[in-house]
Amino acid sequence: MTAAELKELVARIALNDDSVAYKKLFLHFHSRLLSFSYAITHCKESSEEAVSDMFLKVWNIRQTLLQIENFPLYLYISTKNTSLNYLAKQKRAQVFSLEETKTEFQSLYYDPEQLMITAEMFKRIFNAIQQLPPKCQLIFKLVKEDQLAYKEVAELLHLSVKTVEAQMTIALRRVGAAVSFRQPSLS
Repeated sequence: MTAAELKELVARIALNDDSVAYKKLFLHFHSRLLSFSYAITHCKESSEEAVSDMFLKVWNIRQTLLQIENFPLYLYISTKNTSLNYLAKQKRAQVFSLEETKTEFQSLYYDPEQLMITAEMFKRIFNAIQQLPPKCQLIFKLVKEDQLAYKEVAELLHLSVKTVEAQMTIALRRVGAAVSFRQPSLS
């Protein structure tokens, strides 16, 4: 979805209470925000509730949506805050199941037509990303999958832009090393 299309959807929601536009917005961002929330909560149910609550909030404040300058960043920050609230509730209630806490963050989307990589190459990339440290993995996902700018990621995660750059350098080196083909030496 282009920035212009997103702006049009937001305007239709804000000015016309357009539920069809809201559904398109929901479908476009839902899985990304769910993955982002899961990286925070490590709990599928809490992530689903947090993202649902955040989208409900968006609908409830729809008349003010045009005042938001960077709508995708707003969605991520709202999701982060809602997820942190759910996490705090869980800690207070001390209701962590062993299964939920051991589940690993797995959400990558690659368009095979664009990337034209083999299943083996995909497996190498996926494994390399899964082996990244959690914060490095999250930053990589936000930049590469969700296409947020380094500055936006830094603001979202309360990091410096230099830290985001350093984490991306680490991630890209590790992923690059995992996919590079090594020629057998001729001795």
